[in-house]
Amino acid sequence: MYFGLQTGWISMMSLQSSLLGFALFKPFQHGLKHKFGPIENVVLQTTAVATATMPLAADTNIHIPGFVGVIPAMELMTPNDNPRGAVVLNCGQLILWSLAVAFFGVFFAIPLRKQTIIREKLRFPSGTATAQMISLLHEQPDPTATTVRQRVRAGSGERQRLLDDQDSSSYASTRSSDESVREVTAPKEDFERVWALKLRGLFASFSISSLYTLSTYFFPIISALPIFNWLTFNMIDFQAWEWYFTPSFSYIGQGIIMGLPTTLSMLLGCVVGWGILSPLAHHAGWAPGPVDDWKNGSKGWILWISLGVMIAESCVSLLVVLMRAIVKTYRHQQVRQEEEQTVVEQDEVDAPPEEQVPHIVTILGLILSTLSCIYLVNVVFGPDVLPKTMTLLAVAVAMFLSILGVRALGETDLNPVSGIGKISQVFFAGVMPGSILANLIAGGIAEAGAQQAGDLMQDLKTGHLLGASPKAQFYGQMIGSFASVFIASGAYLLYRTVYTIPGPEFPVPTAQVWLDMSRLVNGHPLPPHVSEFVYAFALLFTIFVLLKELYPSKTRFVPQGIAFAIGMYNPPNFTLARVIGGLAVYYWNKACDAPGDNVSWIEPYRSVAGKVFIVVIASGFVLGEGTFAILNMTMRALNVPHF
Repeated sequence: MYFGLQTGWISMMSLQSSLLGFALFKPFQHGLKHKFGPIENVVLQTTAVATATMPLAADTNIHIPGFVGVIPAMELMTPNDNPRGAVVLNCGQLILWSLAVAFFGVFFAIPLRKQTIIREKLRFPSGTATAQMISLLHEQPDPTATTVRQRVRAGSGERQRLLDDQDSSSYASTRSSDESVREVTAPKEDFERVWALKLRGLFASFSISSLYTLSTYFFPIISALPIFNWLTFNMIDFQAWEWYFTPSFSYIGQGIIMGLPTTLSMLLGCVVGWGILSPLAHHAGWAPGPVDDWKNGSKGWILWISLGVMIAESCVSLLVVLMRAIVKTYRHQQVRQEEEQTVVEQDEVDAPPEEQVPHIVTILGLILSTLSCIYLVNVVFGPDVLPKTMTLLAVAVAMFLSILGVRALGETDLNPVSGIGKISQVFFAGVMPGSILANLIAGGIAEAGAQQAGDLMQDLKTGHLLGASPKAQFYGQMIGSFASVFIASGAYLLYRTVYTIPGPEFPVPTAQVWLDMSRLVNGHPLPPHVSEFVYAFALLFTIFVLLKELYPSKTRFVPQGIAFAIGMYNPPNFTLARVIGGLAVYYWNKACDAPGDNVSWIEPYRSVAGKVFIVVIASGFVLGEGTFAILNMTMRALNVPHF
């Protein structure tokens, strides 16, 4: 939530959860009643991810929604948006809202697992990378090395057998060069030394990030360094245009996790938005207010362009996924009609029936979670704001959009919920025009299911590769979702009480995106001359999506639309440090791929810890700031003096 309130973007933290869980349980392995192996690590990681993300659903991309989007957007409404003005939910209402959107996405994911993971064998790159990380931590073979797996039943039993193709050429062909966490397991005798090295790296990066975070409380100036003013000897006041540097180690860590292509796309959006369009709009009189003003300043003006990019890329990407699925289904039916039924179909092995979630549980859970959503939304907002039929329709829209979102995530590793949320807002503006509050609520509900189902599918892919029980993961997801209802509500109340939201520390840009979109679809006009740029950039990124689909091998350097938009609507200081992280992981991986005769200070880490070491460092950076931000908040609440 800390990072979501700042930028509206945060990863699922699956890799970090698996790594931290292993680090916590490894010292106590010998004293545990049951061995803490890969399967236990998967269930722990699944529960942790559910706790961190589930009830916060209803926002953009793979990050924490609800409490960083829809809820703050309600608090930003004016009497022109809603006759009663801003809607500020109290503690009880926040808990009820979280309960309303926390569970139906879990039940969406269960039937989608069979289709996308077992039958179609979609990649889900983040889930696959997490499975590889867990296997590496537990000294297990690469889980993606199995090329042929079939389930074999003997008699009336439920026995399951894996038939592994050990042909080295087949094994090599399954190793994809574009997956970041893939390396040969260290020999048994070296494992403790390798793990000790990684643990030292984790503690060192955690400590550095923690120290920086603590220092920002006592010396706030170090969180906004006007380096561009210094470079130009104050001849140009870059800081007035929001150009300054925040040397946050957590931002660097997030850049490492995102990778260089994503961070460079963010940098391009930052340069185009804040370096070109913002000064243009201000000096042309299209955005005459202060630069950092959402309503009349260039900050709010360029937000519309980023919104157009997000909608265009997400909608076209979803359309591509839908068309690809239709074509694939048609071709599959043709092949099945032509082939003999006696041919054995090589398919992904599924878990035995006793380890799967029963169909009756899925059906009842979906019904009960839908009914509870309808009832709780009615209790929180009242029947005059959002009729029960509209809440039911929102859940139905969420179910449809989750299918598209999961397929896109499985193929591209990007859950296009930013576009999904905007599609739902357009849809509900058509069926229920004139109410911005109702539009926010219905759009948030619709997007919640798509976000949850996608996030959980990554965990289910991890569990499938490692042989974990889907039922155990389901229980972990339910427990984590329930726990996070109270954790997330309490955390948001603390942030709202201690800090001004939105404010300098937490600008909550996603809330403004939600509110502006709701205003637009309900008839509010666009700022002067912004529509021309919205259409132009939307068309440009529509072309980019189609080019990537038609010529994937030749479009490596074509920018990613969502990342471009995020770089545009966030101030430059949120992007610059992430670019440093992207460059760091690029050059680290390049060094790891170089011949082993390189003699330098990084050689012991490169040769022993490999590519995964940079992920460990990134995890420490992110966890360090996230942890000590709580201490900073406590000191601020207690009015501890600072400079």
